[in-house]
Amino acid sequence: MIDFLLHFDKHLLQFIGDYGSWVYGILFAIIFAETGFVVTPFLPGDSLLFATGAVAAQGKLNPWATFALLASAAFTGNLVNYAVGRAIGPRVFIGDSGARGIARLMNREYLDRAHQFFERYGGKAIVLGRFVPIVRTFVPFVAGAGYMTWSLFVAFNAIGALAWVGLCLFAGVLFGNVPAVRNHFSLVTIGIVFVSLIPVMVEALRHRRR
Repeated sequence: MIDFLLHFDKHLLQFIGDYGSWVYGILFAIIFAETGFVVTPFLPGDSLLFATGAVAAQGKLNPWATFALLASAAFTGNLVNYAVGRAIGPRVFIGDSGARGIARLMNREYLDRAHQFFERYGGKAIVLGRFVPIVRTFVPFVAGAGYMTWSLFVAFNAIGALAWVGLCLFAGVLFGNVPAVRNHFSLVTIGIVFVSLIPVMVEALRHRRR
């Protein structure tokens, strides 16, 4: 798994050789699963998009078709995650459907706070949360559990999906084949993850000071 994450560019070339155009479906499935299922936050997102852009720059993939497909995967994945959160999230807080044991650890007030937060700051959270690993998997679920207004969620979800996929994918197209980047892709991957976590660390420090 670690080798897969750190050298996805090489594995992607192997996938293209083995599966041809089916690789588009594989990429769609990975992005959809990372954004759509709460239990799969470990899947590569930023590094996968960057590596895919680098491979597209070599002519192995169509960059615009890839952008449209993966933006659709990110958008629909979040929709599913939101729907699941809206369907089962509140039950966890009130102890329905066999969730009584979990509900003891929860507080109904948290759910009310979540709703207030997403009504006030939800758009910012949905868009910026896209760029933070793990966080982007949980934000739509919590937004659904907190009953964020559907129309607002859909609008900012679309903006976030286009911005995240576009920035990471076309960064790979532009810089992925620079010799220094291509020869040290594992270090670049780690760097991408670190940069993505900076907003979380900054916010944590601000919260601790307050």
